[in-house]
Amino acid sequence: MRGLIVFACLIVAAFAADKYNSKYDNFDVETLISNDRLLKAYVNCFLDKGRCTPEGSDFKKTLPEAVETTCGKCTEKQKNNIRKVIKAIQQKHPKQWDELVKKNDPTGKHRDDFDKFIQGSS
Repeated sequence: MRGLIVFACLIVAAFAADKYNSKYDNFDVETLISNDRLLKAYVNCFLDKGRCTPEGSDFKKTLPEAVETTCGKCTEKQKNNIRKVIKAIQQKHPKQWDELVKKNDPTGKHRDDFDKFIQGSS
């Protein structure tokens, strides 16, 4: 019985490793997207044009992989939060959005899939 419990825990841990850390699942996205100064600071962080908060640094590290895998390791909550933030950046700062795309997907290889993801059809 003990062996079965250990095995079950290992299986759960293996599946959990396929997702990003849930540490930021409750990140206050609404405050971020409603405060343009704060949103712009995050965008500048992602573009290496400004200082990063600890959260911004963590998000920045995962951006290239999230773009490449169309957020394949994101939890549903993370996917929803990312969609909200990206839509806000696209609407409020389109030039910086274009810079972010070029930085994180320089060849445009993942653009169509990521655009579909942002629209909620992926």
